[in-house]
Amino acid sequence: MRLKTLLLIVLVFVTAHGAAALEYVMVATQNTCLLFKVSGKKRLEQLYFGEKLKNAEELKMVNLPTSAAYSTFGTDHTFEAALRAVQLDGNTSTELVYVSSRTEKKSDNLVQTIVSLKDAYYALNVDMYFNAYQKEDVIEQWSVITNNQTKNVTLHNFASSDLSFSASSYYVTQFCGTWADEMNMKEQRLTEGIKIIDSKLGVRTNQFTHPCFLLSLGQEARENDGKVIGGTLAWPGSFQFCFEVDPYKNLRVLSGMNPYASTYTLEKGKSLKTPALLYTYSDAGTGLVSRRFHTWARQYGLKNGNGERSILLNNWEATYFDFDEPKLTQIIDDAAKMGFELFLLDDGWFGNKYPRNDDDAGLGDWQTNTKKLPNGIPYLINECHKRGLKFGIWVEPEMVNPKSELYEKHPDWIITQPNREMLTQRNQLLLDLSNPKVQEFVYNSIDKILTDNPGIDYVKWDCNRYITNSGSQYLPAAKQSHLWIDNAAAILAVMEKVAAKYPKVCFMECSGGGGRMDYGSMKYFDEFWISDNGDPLQRLFTQWGGQYFFPAIGMASHVSVSPNHISGRSTPLKFRFDIAMAAKLGMDLQPVQMTETDKEFSKNAIQTYKDIRSTVLLGDLYRILSPYEHNRTAYMYVSADKKDAVLFNFLVRKRIYPDNENVVLKGLDPQKHYTVREINRESYNNRSRFSEYEGKTFSGDYLMAVGLTFSMQNEYESVVIRIREE
Repeated sequence: MRLKTLLLIVLVFVTAHGAAALEYVMVATQNTCLLFKVSGKKRLEQLYFGEKLKNAEELKMVNLPTSAAYSTFGTDHTFEAALRAVQLDGNTSTELVYVSSRTEKKSDNLVQTIVSLKDAYYALNVDMYFNAYQKEDVIEQWSVITNNQTKNVTLHNFASSDLSFSASSYYVTQFCGTWADEMNMKEQRLTEGIKIIDSKLGVRTNQFTHPCFLLSLGQEARENDGKVIGGTLAWPGSFQFCFEVDPYKNLRVLSGMNPYASTYTLEKGKSLKTPALLYTYSDAGTGLVSRRFHTWARQYGLKNGNGERSILLNNWEATYFDFDEPKLTQIIDDAAKMGFELFLLDDGWFGNKYPRNDDDAGLGDWQTNTKKLPNGIPYLINECHKRGLKFGIWVEPEMVNPKSELYEKHPDWIITQPNREMLTQRNQLLLDLSNPKVQEFVYNSIDKILTDNPGIDYVKWDCNRYITNSGSQYLPAAKQSHLWIDNAAAILAVMEKVAAKYPKVCFMECSGGGGRMDYGSMKYFDEFWISDNGDPLQRLFTQWGGQYFFPAIGMASHVSVSPNHISGRSTPLKFRFDIAMAAKLGMDLQPVQMTETDKEFSKNAIQTYKDIRSTVLLGDLYRILSPYEHNRTAYMYVSADKKDAVLFNFLVRKRIYPDNENVVLKGLDPQKHYTVREINRESYNNRSRFSEYEGKTFSGDYLMAVGLTFSMQNEYESVVIRIREE
């Protein structure tokens, strides 16, 4: 009702005062407001972005500082521009003026605003789109640039959003790393000049830097207080965030596709739609940012975001490429006895002329390897289903090995530069999805696998390299720079088509780990693989970073072998289980590799996870102790009704003396009374670390004011506590 009233006030104001009066455009959620003003020169300017006021009319009573809502390169080009274009006659400037705006209530929760701008002289139009998700306080913003001129227009910059801020200081947190070391958090203060966070990889773009950021105003980012903006770009291609502080300490943030090497020719009558920036404003620190994104993602950002998730057993670390039907059947049988719900057949099941016995052959030849699997995939599906298990399969449809039938038939389908050495990664090449025939092949490959093998319940979609030798044998010479945009847009189109045809099949998004964690592609996937590194100590940091924007229900985390195949580190089974149970549980460790004691522990842990699964996957996340700042880390999930919670504690750094840091809980109902019990319990001298509290009942008020104090001392120690209303 508040939004409707404010929009009505704006409409009455404009109507009563005529065309000469100032116009305002507001994008609002339940708790935030983004307000624009149309200046006397018909320029659209950002007036305010922040906490929603009870009376937004007060923002119009004085001349507050403003900034361009969508800046352009033109007569004044002092700073970076959201849009830089060359007009049909060679004019390198663009000057956008306001045309109109309209707002439509798409649902009870979604209000869409479209602001139309055009060049003051040329027929170049920009429509700015805003989806305001009311309950989640998330804004989704993108632009559509349309060439209505008689000749082509060349685009050099094409941002999705252009946001401005004014504060005493600015701190930006980026999420970076590399393969097996993803989502590390780095915070720095912004000074005058430009800070760029970007990827130029084209595919698997998150390998080094992830398309998300935290921006804290006036102080370093804190968990429970302070003004913070969280933003993430919904795009699987090259991206760029540009943070520019001017000499007057004002900050502008440009977000969108990376313009690097991506000059785009817009033909007459054609449009370019930019990917969406998703962002939220919090005046209560980063914790609220995360909870808003998680709530939004479960409803809008993930396929089946509130649906069931199965506990799977993967054969990869047990067999790699070396398996046959008897070996797989034994794994399937073991999985059923252990309490798993799904068996995933990983890489190596395909290729006949060039069998997939290693990573150097077979990619692109999506026919079942008859030597390994003489009875085909249906045999394995049946073996799973008759034991009450679901069946999943691995694919990497965008890739091809030079040693494959596909490459022999279509060497013109790969991304490569002429007259240059052919560069491979993991012995493979990228298919050029700017080519419609390649798009059709990729879709048909997945479609045929699922059609020929009815009963597949789960698909792991992998992507193990990025673009090098960025040449398209399909695109004409003048449009080679389109590859970076067209390839990413094409893979999204294929993903959308697959998801639409197979809504009940669960899809996992994998990219050699967390190389494709973005909400552009994730809306077609049920879950994502955040890292190939299953070392639980590394996972503490990877999952900690990932949770800032992505919910646990999508974050697949597996119990791995020990010593870990990547780090070589040996860790206790309990420690590995506890970190995997803090997200969506799966397992690569095989029952045949376990002792009887470990098997019993694993069975019990799997059953325990089934009991806490809904709270972990659907609950609100509260971070308590950061692994970057403390010797232990602690965080908890609280169910929506606040009747159930799970607290995870991990010792990150062992010291000579025990770590006795107090853990003050969050998110509970102070009026409720909760019984606390340790799960996945281990004993130390026949006494749990948590014995002082075990089975006792405390008020939510006590737990959130006084907290819990218990010792953690041993290397790779973890304590998980169930907190339930009595």
